[in-house]
Formats: sequence, structure tokens, C-alpha cells
Amino acid sequence: MDLTPPPDTSTDECHTTHGYITDKDRYLARLKRIEGQARGIQRMVDEEQYCIDILTQISALTSALRNVGLGLLDDHLKHCVVDAAKHGGEAADAKIKEATDAIARLVRS
Repeated sequence: MDLTPPPDTSTDECHTTHGYITDKDRYLARLKRIEGQARGIQRMVDEEQYCIDILTQISALTSALRNVGLGLLDDHLKHCVVDAAKHGGEAADAKIKEATDAIARLVRS
């Protein structure tokens, strides 16, 4: 039984696996640290700590999330977009638009 996806697969998925899959454990570890940072900020507010200290932690949290997003975007471009471009056609155009839209969202945030 052939499990190879047809050439016109959905633009929501890569042709094989997601680009971040080789770094999945690293991403999960970073996200768990970020989750801990968010809980730490909650605790700081609950304990009525100094505003500037809280803002410093928020800045660190924002930077950490941005770095995860940029890493995922880099993996997506190198894997999913390149794969779609090799196959060409509408799927490639859709992947490029999808990546462009994701970049625009990251830039706005």
C-alpha cells in the first residue's frame, strides 16, 4: 500500500514531517522554561514586587517567545517551504504566502 501523499497535498502540512521535528525536545524544553517564567511573573505580581522588576521579566519572556517563534519560522522556511518549492505549483505559492503572513505577524508582535 502506497502511503505517499499526492502532489497536491494540503498547504497546512509539509510533504513529510514538520521542520522542527528534529529539535522538538529542545523546543519543548524552551517552552517549559517560558511557562515557568510566566508563572514567576504571576508570582511577582501576587507578591506585589517592584514594577520595574516585573517589566524586566516580561521583557525576558517576550524575547524568549520571539526566539522560539523565529526558530520555528527558520525551520519552516528551510523544510516546508523549500520542500513545497521543489514540487512547485499552487502548493509552493501557498507555502510562500503562508510564510510571508507568518513573518508579518511576528514583525507586528
